[in-house]
Amino acid sequence: MKILNLYAGIGGNRKLWEDCEVTAVEYNEAIATTYRKFHPNDTVIVGDAHEYLLNHYEEFDFIWASPPCPTHSKISINFANAEGERRRKPKYPDMKLYQEIIFLDAFFKGLWVVENVTPYYEPLIPAKKVGRHLFWANFNIGTVPHESSDKILRGEQSEKYAIKGFDLSEEKGFRKDQVINNCVLPETGLYILNCARGIMTRKNMEQTTLF
Repeated sequence: MKILNLYAGIGGNRKLWEDCEVTAVEYNEAIATTYRKFHPNDTVIVGDAHEYLLNHYEEFDFIWASPPCPTHSKISINFANAEGERRRKPKYPDMKLYQEIIFLDAFFKGLWVVENVTPYYEPLIPAKKVGRHLFWANFNIGTVPHESSDKILRGEQSEKYAIKGFDLSEEKGFRKDQVINNCVLPETGLYILNCARGIMTRKNMEQTTLF
């Protein structure tokens, strides 16, 4: 199974995947270096995931994309409405998120999932909510097991590392708190991949019975 893992971060979604060939794309070189440490057998590309998807989508069986979430998150509107030094200038939501959902749905022949945080606005395309994340996919995602999002967000840094199975204490070059908070729970990543694998297996069995 050839998998494209876009905006890969340190690979929380990918941590428990087995028996697959993964190509990961991450823009931040320091984060990509850390990804390689945790997933040494993956092909890691430092570059623009949005552009890579457009040029290489046909090469894969399954695509996972986790576009940047800051301009969609509830935190962004809290900062915009804050007073004094905490206030941040509002930004347009990055519509690459919806571009990729529409593109994959229209042109990709395999299975795909796009993940992001629950936004401060009503999602423009309906999605499945899991904890504080939303998932758009072209296959059914059942009841996803996950830890409490409140526990993950409010816990100590060491607790977050333990919950998600990564120790970033020795890593440098990026905001570790932000990276670990954005990291999809490995169990959730495995569950969603298994949902896709089940569909692929059924399709292969149906195809075999025709010949």
